[in-house]
Amino acid sequence: MTFGMIAAFWAVSFLLVLTPGADWAYAITAGLRYRSVLPAVSGLLAGYLAITVVVAAGAAALITSTPGALTVLTLAGAAYLGWLGITTLLNPPTPQSDSRSAQSSWLGQAGRGALISGFNPKALLLFLALLPQFTDPSAGWPLTAQLITLGCLHMAMCGVVYGLVGTGSKVVLRARPAAARFVARCSGVAMTAIGAGLLVEQFLRL
Repeated sequence: MTFGMIAAFWAVSFLLVLTPGADWAYAITAGLRYRSVLPAVSGLLAGYLAITVVVAAGAAALITSTPGALTVLTLAGAAYLGWLGITTLLNPPTPQSDSRSAQSSWLGQAGRGALISGFNPKALLLFLALLPQFTDPSAGWPLTAQLITLGCLHMAMCGVVYGLVGTGSKVVLRARPAAARFVARCSGVAMTAIGAGLLVEQFLRL
């Protein structure tokens, strides 16, 4: 692995992390609902860590080649995103609700984040197709170590961006409860739409 190869992966990773999706939606929701976005962001990173380990271990290829495995994973992830999006729409968080929402456990917030990122089949396939392209089988260190290194680099980018998104949503919208509710509902719509899109995609393949 050359410095140029790592820099190229960093650029691609940065562009991917900047693309809004379910992770952004949850980071924004966490910024509005909780006193700290650290548990939520940590959960998102834990999900990506799990995917990185799966890819590095070669299990991702087995999952994608096993009939029905990816479909079940997609349906589970889609259902969870849809449920989370609908609950956000019905009960949009605002900065003023911090005192009540802070009662949610650190583990609960992190667990939701891990499910959002870890049960994302698109991310699994993306990692499977993207990471190997930036590795060098002839390098002096194992391919597994290269994959884990690239995965950790991507997680570092996620941690910075999602942390800024979540914290920024709270700082910018703290004095604007109406705007906060609007942004939260947009996050709920985004998560619901992503979940519905995954379900429709699977039904079209049947």
